[in-house]
Amino acid sequence: MLTLSATLFFSCSKNKSSAEKSKARLEVYLTDDPANYDEVVIDVQDVKINYSNDDNGWKSLSQVNTGKYDILRLVNDKDTILGKTDLDSGRIEQIRLILGPNNYVKVNGQTYALETPSAQQSGLKIKLNQDVSAGVLYKLLLDFDASRSIVKTGNGKYILKPVIRATMQTQGGSVKGYVLPNTFNTAVYAIQGTDTIAGTVTSGGSYWIKGLNAGTYSLAFAPSDAAYKSQTKTGVSVTTSTVTTVDTVRLVK
Repeated sequence: MLTLSATLFFSCSKNKSSAEKSKARLEVYLTDDPANYDEVVIDVQDVKINYSNDDNGWKSLSQVNTGKYDILRLVNDKDTILGKTDLDSGRIEQIRLILGPNNYVKVNGQTYALETPSAQQSGLKIKLNQDVSAGVLYKLLLDFDASRSIVKTGNGKYILKPVIRATMQTQGGSVKGYVLPNTFNTAVYAIQGTDTIAGTVTSGGSYWIKGLNAGTYSLAFAPSDAAYKSQTKTGVSVTTSTVTTVDTVRLVK
């Protein structure tokens, strides 16, 4: 089964460069606090991050789930993923939520457009000031407070002035190491019990598996060269927000 899995893995995987493997992983989620409305819908068009306070330093996440979200469905510890990306190690200063024009609130069955102040039409900036480290998975939770974010004017209009609290959580650790010979690819799987939790393929002999929950794992090594035997390394300990370096594995024929 391991040989078959490795064959399928090699046929579907692309090698990643060392630079790609040395990045952190960020996932951005949206949640909400309860509010006394029927619906509150925001039109998410982009999510950007900035390593500096320079307005020219904004970069979109590599994957953003654009569209309209009724945030009142995201209460009582429910959330939804807005986007994810790989990050360079460093300090993220800000995040920006870009909203489109189709934001609205429904009150007693009546729908009203949510107007956005001109100062926020380029996107809502949220201060983060968070450090990220290579090989670690981070979850950024944007807690949208609908009850404080909507202002009703004297002429019956509704204005969207988002109040959002951002919290960053470290989701797990990672393991990395090296496999010899390095002249061919080797599939590497992180296993707990009978479950394969995650996997990758070596590039130049090196591998890095990210986003693992804290615990003890076995690593299974399945070489693409049939002249070499598969191996398993047991007792690999993973700690949250830590990169565990595994001793070099030497495959034998």
